[in-house]
Amino acid sequence: MKTRMMLLAMLGMAFAGQAHAEEYRVQMLNKAADGRIMVFEPAVVRAKPGDTITFVATDRGHNSAVMKGGVPEGAQTWKGKINEEVSVTLSEPGVYMYQCTPHLGMGMIGAIVVGDPANLKAVKAIKYPGKSKAAAEKIFAEIESGG
Repeated sequence: MKTRMMLLAMLGMAFAGQAHAEEYRVQMLNKAADGRIMVFEPAVVRAKPGDTITFVATDRGHNSAVMKGGVPEGAQTWKGKINEEVSVTLSEPGVYMYQCTPHLGMGMIGAIVVGDPANLKAVKAIKYPGKSKAAAEKIFAEIESGG
């Protein structure tokens, strides 16, 4: 009995230091509960390296794709198809800016912050067309506030 309890205690200690990867779901919506149209919900996800984000095609006509210049150097990119769920597991720290390609001008953008947002200055320099400029300003304010 003592041997078994010691073995269980040792296994518990061995696994205690291992991080558990989280999974996040981001909905692609025509209309959010607060009345905003063409949105990712949530607009900002704070994740750790190794976490997985799944973009759910809740409403039809949307995709999720990395914006040009919108990822940390050496980071994974993605370009989902319209009406299809896409999952990404991110390992490089920084800010990942993404868009719904058909609704970019309507402000349908979002961000994933993995660890330290070291490339925030670079993603702020991206040219955001139409209503995405105002959406980007809100996203950056949220990132900077730590919220």
